[in-house]
Amino acid sequence: MTAPMTTPQPPSPPDRRLRIGIGGMAIESSQFCPHRSTYDDFRVTRDDALLARYTWTRPDGDLAELVEWVPLVHAVALPGGPVERSTYDRIKSELTGRIRESGPLDGLVYDIHGAMSVVGMDDAEADLTDAVRAATGPGTLISAAMDLHGNVSRRFAERLDLLTAHRLAPHEDAWETRERAARKLVERLVSGRGRPHRAWVQVPVLLPGEKTSTRLEPAKSLYGRLTSIEALDGIVDAAIWVGYAWADEERCRAAVVVTADDPELAVAQAESLAREYWDVRRDFVFVGPTGDADTCIARAVASPARPFLISDSGDNPTAGGAGDLAYVLGRLLAHEELADGRVTALHPGITDPKAVVACFDAGVGAEVTLAVGGQVSAGTGPHAEPYELTGTVTALEGSSVPNSGAPRGNPAYDGGGLTAAVTRGGVTVVLTERRKPFHTRADFGALDPLSYDLVVVKIGYLEPELYAMAADWLLALTPGGVDQDLLRLGHHRVLRPLYPFDDEGFEEPELRAVVL
Repeated sequence: MTAPMTTPQPPSPPDRRLRIGIGGMAIESSQFCPHRSTYDDFRVTRDDALLARYTWTRPDGDLAELVEWVPLVHAVALPGGPVERSTYDRIKSELTGRIRESGPLDGLVYDIHGAMSVVGMDDAEADLTDAVRAATGPGTLISAAMDLHGNVSRRFAERLDLLTAHRLAPHEDAWETRERAARKLVERLVSGRGRPHRAWVQVPVLLPGEKTSTRLEPAKSLYGRLTSIEALDGIVDAAIWVGYAWADEERCRAAVVVTADDPELAVAQAESLAREYWDVRRDFVFVGPTGDADTCIARAVASPARPFLISDSGDNPTAGGAGDLAYVLGRLLAHEELADGRVTALHPGITDPKAVVACFDAGVGAEVTLAVGGQVSAGTGPHAEPYELTGTVTALEGSSVPNSGAPRGNPAYDGGGLTAAVTRGGVTVVLTERRKPFHTRADFGALDPLSYDLVVVKIGYLEPELYAMAADWLLALTPGGVDQDLLRLGHHRVLRPLYPFDDEGFEEPELRAVVL
């Protein structure tokens, strides 16, 4: 783990306040997910609401005398399927238009993700960044804050002046990353040193995030090196991206960028990180014990640990899954002790707006028969078919009005719309009107996850509150749009050779960094 970032002393004020814009478009998109992300899936923020997303833009902050923050537009969505082209074009047009209308900018804090896919396009972030660079002109310094699960192509990196990424997975440092990108940009502009060198190198490895958690080795030590490299004289920033495994493009692979005033030092450090990444590629392991759904359920039922958490990892909406698969619900009710109520399980949240409406129409206490799930995914395989559920409506919650949420809340809809709980035997399933993650205690609403023997959540590695809640847990390798078993997904456009798709007989890559 990296040490907490200390707030640097503010640099000396320039002759005038710097004009720095803030904007971007952030989503990660599984190209193996049948869901399509539309404009309504994005939370779009402008003006004062955009400045309120961040702490370092406050009028009473230490940067206020140095910087006039210029809010442009920021759009962020819960991960999902590829973005519809019309949605992408609309957001891109507003962002670039606002840049042009804003007048000359000294800098731009570019708040993105890095794993966006757009229907019919390759390398969407490169396309967006080309347009942003054309709008700002060559004199504006652009500093990108990214997720470490993003992809960094050369075309994309060439348009940027500074780029950094999270150093923790789970991303407990997401807001720290954005602040680092902003502060380093201000420092750069105040110093007058201009554009630094970026040493860029890709590593022919593509691993799912659940194998690259910084809670475990080798990622813990690999990412732990970044702060010491950054502390070297002449280095501005060091970053590693593991890439996004559920897209199928040439850019999908690990990458290292070291930013520095000394290009030779940047190259040496970038190549050292890339070589270490390659050397330890086989040492990455899943963040928890794994098994198929039936194995994980049987082990959880037999365990005395309560609550016992299971990750339905293949349909994780916060990695890009559709969130509408009822596959694990069927496996839970196929287990005798769960079906007859001797063991209890809570399984949030299958996205099925039709089923939710039916539950609200019936009311709490009513018996309903529903075809649960598969509203988007049906037809993509036997695991994606709706599950016929007869049970009792036990809870109804929420509002159908989208909730813009607090700045540090869920990036899409904090409320998730209407939710309905249906119980059959010992299994209670939470159905949601909209795709919704269950990461915190608050996400469960009136239902108390601690009162169930098992809690089965559509997630990969457990977010901090779930991790603290679990007496024990298993990562179920379930089917879906973000299947952890990459080899059964059918990638055919990634640049080969690429580990783990190719292993035996794989020649050692050169891993030579390019100075941009």
